[in-house]
Amino acid sequence: MRIENSIEIAATAEKIWPFLIEPEKIMKWFTLLQKFEYTGDKKSGAGATFYYEEKSGPQLMKFNFKVTEWVENERLAFVMTSGPMKRDDEIWSIKAAPSGSTVTLTMDVEMPWGVIGKILDRLFAGSLVGKHQKEILANLKALLELPAK
Repeated sequence: MRIENSIEIAATAEKIWPFLIEPEKIMKWFTLLQKFEYTGDKKSGAGATFYYEEKSGPQLMKFNFKVTEWVENERLAFVMTSGPMKRDDEIWSIKAAPSGSTVTLTMDVEMPWGVIGKILDRLFAGSLVGKHQKEILANLKALLELPAK
């Protein structure tokens, strides 16, 4: 199931990019995360790997991802290599907009459990994931649009 949400942020792509790739910055706006760390020697570019723990409701979910695309200030894509989902592919893109930039998060997710997973996808996953997408995008916007001190 593909879920996509966008938000306009009054910031340049150069200001937004570090908040998509630096663990300490990611933890400031991705409120569901409990932990984020790169897991290999490579900390940037295609082929980099990372791990995160996400608290969604009462469950702590553990994911490993591999970066498949890294175009600085434009696009970051990664695929899940292990975790609780059957599939979790994500793309973050930044495009210029009149007010600054439009940030889009696209996720292709698939629940495990065969037919039951497909039913759960349709009933709950799309709306829940979409809600979480909107929340974290709003958090990112609020953080980046804070007045300079």
